[in-house]
Amino acid sequence: MLEIVFLGTGGAVPSPRRHLAAIWMRYSSEEGESFLMDCGEGTQLQLMKAGLSFMQLDRIFITHWHADHWAGLIGLIQTMNLEGRKTPLRVYGPEAERFVDLILELGYWAPRFRVIPVDVPFEGDQETVVYQHPQFRIVSRPAKHSVPAVMYAFQEQDKVNVDIQKAAALGLTQGRVVGALKAEGKVVVRGRTVTLEEVGVRKPGLKAVYTGDTQACPQLVALARGADLLIHDSTYEAQEEDVMHAGAKEAAAAAKEAGVGTLVLTHFSRRYQDVSPLEQEARQVFPRVLSAKDFLKLTLKKGSLDVGDARPPRDKAA
Repeated sequence: MLEIVFLGTGGAVPSPRRHLAAIWMRYSSEEGESFLMDCGEGTQLQLMKAGLSFMQLDRIFITHWHADHWAGLIGLIQTMNLEGRKTPLRVYGPEAERFVDLILELGYWAPRFRVIPVDVPFEGDQETVVYQHPQFRIVSRPAKHSVPAVMYAFQEQDKVNVDIQKAAALGLTQGRVVGALKAEGKVVVRGRTVTLEEVGVRKPGLKAVYTGDTQACPQLVALARGADLLIHDSTYEAQEEDVMHAGAKEAAAAAKEAGVGTLVLTHFSRRYQDVSPLEQEARQVFPRVLSAKDFLKLTLKKGSLDVGDARPPRDKAA
């Protein structure tokens, strides 16, 4: 299960209703962890309002170094320091080493924990594994934007279940033998080696993609292929070449071509007080569309998507 909370859904300039780009994610399992996608201005306040722990964050994935996607890092790192953080924080992004070092040199402060920059390739069109967890991985591809930028995908490991009928036909009838097959990938039965591939049924894991800022491009479709969820830049109704942002219609076209489950539009320009026209524009191309708002909470499971609000009950009426 992947939990997703939109902390900021505005583009370029904040507004009273929309903070700047930041998305919190948590993979729930025995070895789960939480992380951020982008960290715009005010992210730490949004985490507090949503009741989410910033001290448990181990990784922050920055799509690019326009300030509306990273300016919250300074305050967040300083607060972590004041709260006594000891564990390292890894910050991923294109040219991360260059920019993280610059951030840490600003002002008279120095965190007492390690902030580790991890450079992410931003040229070409190849997919790169930037983080490997025992149960999932984060991969990236270069985006098409006015500065070096990347897109990220969360990919859960595929699950392989044993087809009991196939297993029985090969003499695998004992539960412990089947368990050993799943754990080791192969077992020896009656002098014959049986592999998991012979009797296994593969179930694809969850996949969620976040574009950051980008125009329509082939590498986006490649990254989003078969995703359960695509979170897409939708700054304007239509793509605007001079600022290199996709529009709602282009986001929908990418979702359709990639065969995704649900499209979520975000990063809206403050020119739109009402984003429903953008959603309607997208629905003309792709039917399963949501418009993100601050504190939108999504719970993604294979075959289902629950929609909620991350704010405590007392704050929802505000």
